[in-house]
Amino acid sequence: MEKKVKRIALLGPESTAKSTLSEQLALHYQTQWVKEHAREYLSRLNKKYTLEDIVTISQEQLAIEQELLPRSKELIFIDTEFINAKIWCLDVFKTCPEYISKNITEQAYDLYLLTYPDLPWKPDPLRENPNRREYFFNWYEQELKEIGAKYTIIKGSGQERFSQALRAVENFKRGL
Repeated sequence: MEKKVKRIALLGPESTAKSTLSEQLALHYQTQWVKEHAREYLSRLNKKYTLEDIVTISQEQLAIEQELLPRSKELIFIDTEFINAKIWCLDVFKTCPEYISKNITEQAYDLYLLTYPDLPWKPDPLRENPNRREYFFNWYEQELKEIGAKYTIIKGSGQERFSQALRAVENFKRGL
């Protein structure tokens, strides 16, 4: 009998080390991680993004995850997911497409690592909210609570942050 791969999503405001942690955790567990597809998509977009672009990004992000899932060992780490897309849509466009809303529950993850905005802001052409990270953190946490998700808040910097994330994954694996 084949063992089901557990899906762990990293969620949090901009510049809170989601990509770094996703990669570190995947390397530690010798498994796959799904990069934040929005970065690649937006970097090649030669115009201001639209609501339809966010839907396309979400669809492509999920397709990449589905492609990497069979190559994963026990765990897969996903750098961002549908809650992020929902909040992005609501914040920028004041509406959220049905595709994104329904996939929050249909594609719910086994564990969420919610990254706290206690790291210094790192400017990046794709980042938009340097002064609203706490606001978004609270919004993400509220969304996780609303769907009854299992999540752990990750704080600290560098090795401390990685150690917290690792502890959360180990506790999850032990069923704590």
